[in-house]
Amino acid sequence: MGTVAVRLAGARKSYAHHSAPVLDGVDLEIATGESLVILGPSGSGKSTLLRIIAGLDRLDGGSIGWGEGRQANPATGMVFQQPLLMPWLTVRDNVRFGGRFDRHRGDFDPAAADALLERFGLAGLADRMPDQLSGGQAQRVAVMRAVAVRPRLLLLDEPFSALDPAVRADLQDWLATLVADLGCTTVLVTHDVDEALRLGDRIVLIGHGGTVRAQFPRPTSDDERNTLRHSIIDRYRDMSVAV
Repeated sequence: MGTVAVRLAGARKSYAHHSAPVLDGVDLEIATGESLVILGPSGSGKSTLLRIIAGLDRLDGGSIGWGEGRQANPATGMVFQQPLLMPWLTVRDNVRFGGRFDRHRGDFDPAAADALLERFGLAGLADRMPDQLSGGQAQRVAVMRAVAVRPRLLLLDEPFSALDPAVRADLQDWLATLVADLGCTTVLVTHDVDEALRLGDRIVLIGHGGTVRAQFPRPTSDDERNTLRHSIIDRYRDMSVAV
């Protein structure tokens, strides 16, 4: 599978208000440059898993490690369900926002951030304020802000779930192009089977109880895609969860 960007072994996480672990012994390797999709129903622990990878939360048991002998997680860009843009900043300044943090200040390139807007079709929005953007435009800007810090890891937590289906499909194609162009390791969390099939080099299905139930490679044909879609839906049903 190539070099490993992230490795989790026996990963466990519990919260006081949960009677059962949110993650319960997750073993997972993410290859450098891979676009991995973590698919699962609400409450299955997939967002917690993403927060662990991002360094926003810590494991109670097991371990997480990064490639190249790193002791801490590498430069990471994160995109949430809501754009969370700074309402007092223009689109250009929102995309440049990561350069204000100590971790990125030394090597952040504002010109390169501006070039991203041009490269991915957002230059015409650069001087707008967030309240002048549609939902889809705002989420594109949020993705641009995350990649402007040149992350080794791009993490996305159901970034298109609040958008209508037509806009969501367009953004999925846009994101696929962006990820392929930038070549960074990407982890996307979703509960949408079709989104997973559209964007994942590999799909990891996580179920209630925070365990990995199955893993699937990207299908190579429409027939394989349809077969895999039905297989995943059947597994959802086995978990007594509606898709």
